[in-house]
Amino acid sequence: MQDPQDSLTTERLALRRFTLDDADLLARLNSDPRVTQYTGGVLSREKSDELLRERMIGYYDQHPGLGVWAMHERSTGACVGLHLLNHVRGETLIQVGYLLFTDYWGRGYATEMTIRVLRYGFEALGLPQIVAITDLAHVDSQRVLLKAGLVRRGERSFAHPAYQPGPLAFFEGDAAEWLADPPVAPAAQR
Repeated sequence: MQDPQDSLTTERLALRRFTLDDADLLARLNSDPRVTQYTGGVLSREKSDELLRERMIGYYDQHPGLGVWAMHERSTGACVGLHLLNHVRGETLIQVGYLLFTDYWGRGYATEMTIRVLRYGFEALGLPQIVAITDLAHVDSQRVLLKAGLVRRGERSFAHPAYQPGPLAFFEGDAAEWLADPPVAPAAQR
């Protein structure tokens, strides 16, 4: 199985696995009310540490090739946030997602890496479908998902307590359709 941390780079970005040494970094991301506004809100340090251990680090070995990765600028090494390709909790669906520190919003990073993660999921992992979910009010995230070539398929609710009780915007990408006409990453458009 190809290790995504060895291959998931773009012109401007690279992904790497989270480690326990990233606890402060993740806590900083999870404590920003603007970053977490549409993901359930600010997490306590304890909840952030639990997420790091169980949903991130523990997940790598349980689900080879999938996970949540720290996203860095290649030119500076600065961490800009995280990107994920993992199971929707309580479901068999594989989702793509991201969180970025506010200093890096509006640079096309979320779209650029989402396209790369989708390509990885479809080509390297052979996934037939990848989905995405976002808060109905989070129109910026919905634009990113559309630019990355996913299709809005209405709204869905999920039973797992990690998700808000109301419906979420639901997006799908079919491997054959997406690979036949993949979107161009923002960095490549310059």
